[in-house]
Amino acid sequence: MPSPPVWSPRKTVPTNIRIIVQLVVVAALVIIVQQILIAYNYDVSKKLSVFIGLIITNCILMGRLEAFAMHNSPWPSFLDGIGNGLGYTIVLLIVAFFRELLGSGTLFGFHVIPQWCYEHGYMDNGLMILPPMALITVGCIIWVHRARNKELQEN
Repeated sequence: MPSPPVWSPRKTVPTNIRIIVQLVVVAALVIIVQQILIAYNYDVSKKLSVFIGLIITNCILMGRLEAFAMHNSPWPSFLDGIGNGLGYTIVLLIVAFFRELLGSGTLFGFHVIPQWCYEHGYMDNGLMILPPMALITVGCIIWVHRARNKELQEN
């Protein structure tokens, strides 16, 4: 009797998005475990909170490693790693900038939106500080990037 496949949909997922699908599955499972810990063992979840997020980050790095470094020599792989690290940093800074500015009207904890704006009807957008808005902000960054670079657009 043949052994069951490790991952049943492996033959239905195109190879060019296989790593992304694997990352989504791992991230979903990690988030489910995190929510179960919060519900049933809150003290342990508080102690592990940072490390659970690092699991997903590690999966992203391993996915990139499989996609590039496994098929190239060390120097281009090193440069790719530096470039990806700088790229992730820039994206995180852009996301943090807009979420803090539009979500609470501050930058680095200092109020930057003048008081007269609040007096004339401006209100901070509290939705911006919620986690889903980070994903929407990243989507907007990708949209702007692809709009400026036509070669990145799919046919």
